Amino acid sequence: MSTQHLSDRINGMATSATLAMAAKARELKTAGKDIIGLSLGEPDFNIPDFIKDAAKQAVDDNYSSYSPVDGYLDLKEAIADKFSRDNQLNYKPSQIVVSTGAKQSLANIAMVMLDHGDEVILPAPYWVSYSDIVKLAEGVPVEVPTSIDTDFKMTATQLEQAITPKTKMIWFSSPCNPSGSVYSKEELSALAEVLAKHPNIFIVSDEIYEHINFVGGHVSIAGIPGMYDRTITVNGVSKAFAMTGWRIGYIGAPEWIAKACTKFQGQNTSGANSIAQRATIAALKAPVSSISHMIEAFHQRRDLVLKLLGEIPGFRLNIPEGAFYVFPDVSEFFGKTIKGKQINNASDFAIFLLEEALVATVTGEAFGNPNCIRISYAASEEALREAMARIKKAVSA
Repeated sequence: MSTQHLSDRINGMATSATLAMAAKARELKTAGKDIIGLSLGEPDFNIPDFIKDAAKQAVDDNYSSYSPVDGYLDLKEAIADKFSRDNQLNYKPSQIVVSTGAKQSLANIAMVMLDHGDEVILPAPYWVSYSDIVKLAEGVPVEVPTSIDTDFKMTATQLEQAITPKTKMIWFSSPCNPSGSVYSKEELSALAEVLAKHPNIFIVSDEIYEHINFVGGHVSIAGIPGMYDRTITVNGVSKAFAMTGWRIGYIGAPEWIAKACTKFQGQNTSGANSIAQRATIAALKAPVSSISHMIEAFHQRRDLVLKLLGEIPGFRLNIPEGAFYVFPDVSEFFGKTIKGKQINNASDFAIFLLEEALVATVTGEAFGNPNCIRISYAASEEALREAMARIKKAVSA
């Protein structure tokens, strides 16, 4: 048997570059290599004890049956309260769908909103899975390139130029994975002005990193006048609460979209994990101050990585305002031979760093930007200092 017996759908799908790099790093670790992994977007903190206690209580309370397809009502009420408290958005429980991670939320949206040939605008760099999720739903990703000179943010003019009669949606994240960029209220308002002229275009606003924000305030595009009825707000507990393995994501959306996502999820996976849902209620009801120690640590690590990378010739840097990534432009290394290895692109450079410096990063090509690499600083300061020292040594002549 071979891939010829598999569907065109799966044969045409790219493997997640972040997961592929993490797997390669694990492989080298198993072979005895001292790899420092900076490829995965996974907080290195343990979740707060009060969330663990809620999960234990749920086990004792026998939450072991199938959960409602769209999530427990009291969890959806907690999500609605969170939207109101943190985002000044008023979503009713009937507008909320809980899924097995924000990635499933995105897949649900694509499957219920896109038909063959519908175009989806993706400001690049974008999260690695957006493009293939859109393609799986028979949509057409339309990349809008940005650069480090504009802090990797799409302008209103670029958006206007990318819109065609086939444009159905725009997907973006703020704070952004992989760039750490945060759209301001003024920038979102400018995009909204363009979208106001195109009432049939819908917006997916991925806000999974909203609390890991170093500029003092997150803005949701659904809160911009005229955007609420056209926006699907995606969030979850993986990043802010270090609950990646608990797999809980959710959306707030117009009710007709929420119902469609529930219908699709009912035929796909049904309801999310019951114990994880009960733990998420505790997470979302807690004040944001309960995770402030993580946010402060990420802020310090960002500054450390920028300082140390800034001392290495060839790395062009901007100052990311959120998430836990830096996204340096490394195109100065292209066309050069370092330690006997030819560097033609960002993928070559990422592999070079893995093999020569034993540091795992991710090529920017996977995120729609071929000049950059993504470095996650969701690691200890000790590991980050050692990783930057190794990188500096590896690229030195």
